Amino acid sequence: MKFLFELVTPERKLISEEVDMIIARAVDGDLGIMANHAPLLTPVTISQLLVKNDGLGKLIAVGGGILEVSKEKTVLLADTAELPHEIDVERAEEARQRAEERLAKDKNVIDVKRAEVALRKALTRIDVAGKGE
Repeated sequence: MKFLFELVTPERKLISEEVDMIIARAVDGDLGIMANHAPLLTPVTISQLLVKNDGLGKLIAVGGGILEVSKEKTVLLADTAELPHEIDVERAEEARQRAEERLAKDKNVIDVKRAEVALRKALTRIDVAGKGE
């Protein structure tokens, strides 16, 4: 049984299709969403989103957001979202390196938190790009 899934960022609607399942990482852990799931509203962390359809899986790098499950559809309002072929691996590697350098030398709490977020985003993008579509 399928359900309507939409993945929307401030810039675009990345996905709007009937799918079998999605697996998203919420703040409390991974969530598997299938048709007829109980209504839910939860924050999603910087992570990989897996969209399963007809036996195939599609990975997407997500930069956090809000997941809403309702009777009609499931919507992920993501801060950012990229398919593997859209990821600039060289740019992500540079961001990873900058974040690691900041973490190694900067002890300012605000800068450390920003660097940790940047590092998680870069590592997620690199991982998704390496796994392809």
